[in-house]
Amino acid sequence: MAGWNTLVQAETLSIALGRTDLVILDCRFSLLDPTLGEQSYLRSHLPGAAYAHLERDLSDMTRQGEGRHPWPQASAFTEKLSRWGVLPTSQVIAYDDGDGAFAARLWFLLRTLGHEKVAVLDGGWARWIALGLPLSSTPHVAASGIYRGDFDGTRLLDAAATQAHVEGGGVLVDARAPARFRGEEEPIDRVAGHVPGAINRPYAQNLADGRFKPPAQLADEFRALLGGREPLDAVMMCGSGVTACHNLLAMERAGLRGAKLFTGSWSGWIADPNRRIATGP
Repeated sequence: MAGWNTLVQAETLSIALGRTDLVILDCRFSLLDPTLGEQSYLRSHLPGAAYAHLERDLSDMTRQGEGRHPWPQASAFTEKLSRWGVLPTSQVIAYDDGDGAFAARLWFLLRTLGHEKVAVLDGGWARWIALGLPLSSTPHVAASGIYRGDFDGTRLLDAAATQAHVEGGGVLVDARAPARFRGEEEPIDRVAGHVPGAINRPYAQNLADGRFKPPAQLADEFRALLGGREPLDAVMMCGSGVTACHNLLAMERAGLRGAKLFTGSWSGWIADPNRRIATGP
């Protein structure tokens, strides 16, 4: 059965509820209050959805020097997938109540495992609610499936590999807001600025009225950003390796596959005070 591998529309998903191969994961999260997303999930969520917590499930917070949301070990993440009932044949749908960035993190985790049938709910929770589609307050029951796999390490770069990438002429794209990129403000990390050689593409530019722009428009915008280089020559970053996944999703939606992620991103870069920092445009 053909699947969704970038985005799915709320109207389409509502018709597919109850499909035996469907696994829905609620990724709602707040950086200001890490308990808020799960509390919201327990009150109400899409029917059958399990909850995926950014810091407990989609990161390994025990790893030091790798940013605020370190990339998890494959064994730990696949154990979570097994508990959620995800199989290699499952159609996975992720959603959140923001702009899709937390859901995109889960999307890219699965994509780097080689799982093709995973998509983000376009417009997320807000559009689902606005359309008056079904909801549930029944908690997900832990499953007993088995999911095995390993991440494609060629798409996951640490700080040293990212520096080498830039010095070799590769494209490094920072998904943070312009003021943070320029170093004019930094509400989260201890140092402001950006990686020398990076260019800025705020992930919010992927959206129009809360939903992803059409693929052709995204393709035009990202091709202009790449300046004639291939997607394989691009690395995405942000503050901690989360919102960068939104740019990766937008690129794949546009047919531009193969870009990489600087997993530690800005918070990982500044973990070493000897690394150079740039400010301004």
